[in-house]
Amino acid sequence: MENCPLSRYMALWLWLAIEPLALHGRPIQPDTAAIPEERLPRAETLLQAFQKGEHGGQFRTFVMVTDNSGELSDYYAWAAGGWLHFKSAPWHGLSMGVGGAFNFNLLSSDLSQRDSATGAINRYEIGLFDVENPRNRRDLDRLEELWLRYQWRKSRLTVGQQLLQTPLINHQDGRMRPTAEAGAWLEWNEWNRVKVEGGVLWRMSPRSTVRWYTIGESIGLYPRGINPDGSASGYSGNLKSGAIGLVGITFKPNKDLTLQLWNQYVERIFNTAFLRADYQRSISGLHQLIAGLMVIRQDAVAHGGHEDPTKAYFPAGGRSWAFSTRAGWRYGPWQALAAYTRVTAHGRFLSPREWGREPFYTFMPRERIEGSGDSHSINGRVIWSSTDKYWQIEASYGHFYLPNVKNMALNKYGFPAFRQFNLDVRYQFSGMLEGLRGQLLYVWKGRIGEFYGNYRHVINKVDMTHISVVLNYTF
Repeated sequence: MENCPLSRYMALWLWLAIEPLALHGRPIQPDTAAIPEERLPRAETLLQAFQKGEHGGQFRTFVMVTDNSGELSDYYAWAAGGWLHFKSAPWHGLSMGVGGAFNFNLLSSDLSQRDSATGAINRYEIGLFDVENPRNRRDLDRLEELWLRYQWRKSRLTVGQQLLQTPLINHQDGRMRPTAEAGAWLEWNEWNRVKVEGGVLWRMSPRSTVRWYTIGESIGLYPRGINPDGSASGYSGNLKSGAIGLVGITFKPNKDLTLQLWNQYVERIFNTAFLRADYQRSISGLHQLIAGLMVIRQDAVAHGGHEDPTKAYFPAGGRSWAFSTRAGWRYGPWQALAAYTRVTAHGRFLSPREWGREPFYTFMPRERIEGSGDSHSINGRVIWSSTDKYWQIEASYGHFYLPNVKNMALNKYGFPAFRQFNLDVRYQFSGMLEGLRGQLLYVWKGRIGEFYGNYRHVINKVDMTHISVVLNYTF
């Protein structure tokens, strides 16, 4: 087994803290905010479109450590990389953008080695690099953006490789690079209080990968779990889907209420309908009431991706329902929130992990309930932000009651019920270090459900501690 002493972890963190020349970066943010055409810099010639263009980028360094229980393997990794982007000024409404990322494995355990007791592979640290090739330490560059855009008034159409942020497909920026998409995307902002966006996607480049894939190929790059009958999932490399159709409507009837309706159609595999309502109301002075509700319905399309059930992603004729709600209160720099999510026993909630994080209010970084049915999740969080906006501290705790690990029909990843505590501390520097931001994420997960002596249900899942240290610099 491969174990890394805690003292070695601490040495990595201290080294990271005293090496400011290497500490540059920011979370990669997609270019989604539509600016009215009249407010954009104008270019009279094609040359001016490039001369008046905008450029920016990031550099990031990321240390990640996982301490599993007992004699199970522990892991560590230190990554460093960056991202550069250029966007031209509009020329007769047309503009273009290009951006790419690079990444290096500076130091890590052997992420290709399986745990000797369980045969399990590394789960978290490999996500900093290339999940398809754990031995890849240097060739980790990727062209993420290459798009052409036409903008008129407040709306725009973008075609090509881009970074999208939606409830079900998003950049899930918790590693070194985000998930990127290739397709045609329209943002319509001509109606008061209503935004319509959507399009067709035909390629995906999930985070923790370096290549572009067809829609079908992009599902199954991460761990695949088991089929409802208990056999090993065989959909990786066997799904034939050429496109995703995605449309969303956001309606804000007043300043307190926001409604969202989304539908995601994955050709030949499944369809997801998503409804969300968020309410925030000031009740007196600095006090604000927060409430939210979301409903998700999923249905199989055709055979769920393959005529052979062992190679399908979604069971033929299958469906699932999920409900999530939250309530909370904000007072000045403080927020307190409580949330509950229910996935019914109709079937598993399935959303390719390669495409983004799940949208539930109960979501906590470093874990998901995707792949479960008949599950209950409840958590609470307290958030404090300093008045100068430099500090943000969030503490969250939750219980996630998943089906028994032997209930393979409703527990895709063989995950026991668990409880989780997160502490997320963020600081934004100023003065000479303006643009530099740091984050410390501490995660503890304890087991609630039975694992029947099979430590494959434990390693990298429960009875573990995980720590991430990130430093970003924006320019």
